[in-house]
Amino acid sequence: MSTRLRDAGQNAGVAPEFTVDPAMLDAISPSGDRGGIVLGSGLKGEPLTISALRSTPTRIVLVGGLYLARQVAMRAMAVGAWVVVATGRPAAWQVLPQAAGDRDGRPSPLVQIRRLSPVELPRPSEDAPLLVVTDGGPTPQDLFPPRSAWQTTVYVLPYLHPQAGATANAADLVLMQRLPAGQAELAARIWRLPPQMMRQLTTLKDDQVVALGRNLWRPLRLVTTQKEQQLLGPVRRGD
Repeated sequence: MSTRLRDAGQNAGVAPEFTVDPAMLDAISPSGDRGGIVLGSGLKGEPLTISALRSTPTRIVLVGGLYLARQVAMRAMAVGAWVVVATGRPAAWQVLPQAAGDRDGRPSPLVQIRRLSPVELPRPSEDAPLLVVTDGGPTPQDLFPPRSAWQTTVYVLPYLHPQAGATANAADLVLMQRLPAGQAELAARIWRLPPQMMRQLTTLKDDQVVALGRNLWRPLRLVTTQKEQQLLGPVRRGD
């Protein structure tokens, strides 16, 4: 199915055409979408938005550094999502409570930093979607699989591991930063990428990401706000 996909901020003119599976229209979408998050810009500087929070259970895999994962979580908070982070390195995620601020002298309930063990999650809804971040290394346990509408589970992979293939293949959307040659070859095997796409993964700049989905391949450049720079530092790859 050939579908036109309009970039955020483009109100007129012809949008670029992509061959996109209908199920993926919720994964990369205009900024007017209920769960839309502006993640970066295209090659011509146009804003690009991902629909990270939607009315169907959603899986997103991030392959790269902690910077990208924290930025996605902060932007989900900015559009009203609950964020639960399950991690073995809680200190690295304390920027989220800082970004959320205090309410009546207490930490915001919108952000929870937890250990890598099953816990009861807030019940998501359209008005209060839920983003669960699993930061469990290159072979994460599926502690919080998305089971309901308006729940999105993000799997943070510092690098691609052969045993992460099942997690990667089950994702609705994958965001990948630059990979070394061996990792790019593994990515090509997992997603059956042609040689030119495999090579592109090895040449991405520190602030570049590829959005990958079923019949979707979209390079983009990360954009950081002034407040995000204060909390996260400059855009970069790695932890």
